[in-house]
Amino acid sequence: MKRRLLTLITCIIIITTLCSWGFFAHYRINRLAVFTLPKGMAGFYKANIQFITDHAVSADKKRYVDSTEAPHHFFDADHYGKQPFKAMPQHWIDAAAKYSSDTLNKYGTVPWAIASNYYWLVKAFKAHDTTGILITSANLAHYISDAHTPLHLTQNYDGQLTNQQGIHSLWESRLPELFANGYNYNVGKAKYISNPLAEAFRICINSYKKVDTVLRVERALNKTFPPLQKYVMEQRGNRKVKTYSVAYSRAYHKLLRGMVQRQMRASILSVGSFWFSAWVDAGQPDLNKLIMKPLSKEERLNIDREEALYKAGKVLATH
Repeated sequence: MKRRLLTLITCIIIITTLCSWGFFAHYRINRLAVFTLPKGMAGFYKANIQFITDHAVSADKKRYVDSTEAPHHFFDADHYGKQPFKAMPQHWIDAAAKYSSDTLNKYGTVPWAIASNYYWLVKAFKAHDTTGILITSANLAHYISDAHTPLHLTQNYDGQLTNQQGIHSLWESRLPELFANGYNYNVGKAKYISNPLAEAFRICINSYKKVDTVLRVERALNKTFPPLQKYVMEQRGNRKVKTYSVAYSRAYHKLLRGMVQRQMRASILSVGSFWFSAWVDAGQPDLNKLIMKPLSKEERLNIDREEALYKAGKVLATH
């Protein structure tokens, strides 16, 4: 028992240490999605923007204490054949009847995780449950962002089947960390989603179409790039880690022709749109009454400044 507890504590410490680096994009997407919301929602989400930001990776941390959490983050579409989205029924009952719930859980359930969390958010809005709204909003945003990551849609999730191990962190973490401060994030206002489950599958279909490009481009680049210049050792906290060099990352980023920026932008708009739609479906409750701690004048000015930068297509580099 003591050994299990020590292992759990160690895992939590490691994840907490790495969050600010490895989950950079999740933090940014959650935070900027707040600026897509309409007036009736914006005040509440701005008052809780730090919570929304801080809990952007809570769903990932949950995997270390809940064995049922992992499938919620991916969907191995290619397991289901050459035309997986034609073969796969969208409704869970029909999909489970065709493939079994065990199979679905083994190969990922992210579209259904999005839909489930959407309806839990509607329920939280209806119940005026402040804590439920915030936690579910953050988790829903995380699953939506995962669905926008192409390598979350394939069995070859880290290039392990094509001798490209490490490509997952290269695309999802290294490229945003290096280049995302130069992206334009102004995606406009959130839009109403009439069918959340169908929209979740649409996101997955769009991401799956990009899998081949993500893998093929890196494979071609690797053949032409000097091997000794591909990796570097970098200091992360109190340890040195091997990571992709800036030169290799820049070359890959250029060959992707803006894909990472497009997927982050799409994630921001999708997150805001799912939040907005859940609020509408809940009857548009007055969220201002749920603000437990109003922003101070200084906090409000800082957020206004951040929103102005967002509208100008820029971003504060600290988030």
